[in-house]
Amino acid sequence: MKPADLLSLLKEFHREKLGLRQRHVAVARHVDNYSFNNTYQYVIAREDVHLSWLEAAIAELGGIADQVDEPAVQAPGKKEGIGALVQQDSREAEAFVSRWRPRTGDVTHARHRGMLQVILGETLEHKRFFDQILAGRDDLLGRRMDGAGTGDGVLGVRWIG
Repeated sequence: MKPADLLSLLKEFHREKLGLRQRHVAVARHVDNYSFNNTYQYVIAREDVHLSWLEAAIAELGGIADQVDEPAVQAPGKKEGIGALVQQDSREAEAFVSRWRPRTGDVTHARHRGMLQVILGETLEHKRFFDQILAGRDDLLGRRMDGAGTGDGVLGVRWIG
């Protein structure tokens, strides 16, 4: 694979992965269940790492990564809950991996191919998290001690400085 083709592939992969990350940020704003929101925050943090790897690889090849805006995600009604949003995230993660897995075999640069494969594997892990949220599992990132609560739920901002 020629460097120009690799750069093009990495930029496209980055753009799609960033689109997923931006959607997850938008959805997390509507997830008020403490454990489920923590799971979204974990996914977003891992995606930030993935994107930093991709951006370094793109820069190494002389490119600049594209930006993707956060989409507008309408808050679900009380009756519907977040299920439809989480289900869409699960489907999109699976579709992303299905689209990209065959293409990673074309990457001849071993380090970049390995990076893409790690990202795809972790994206499948994120899909599993979304599926567990849909199943009502609240122990996705571990279990709290007996009697430990979550305070008053999720904060209105992601980071407090």
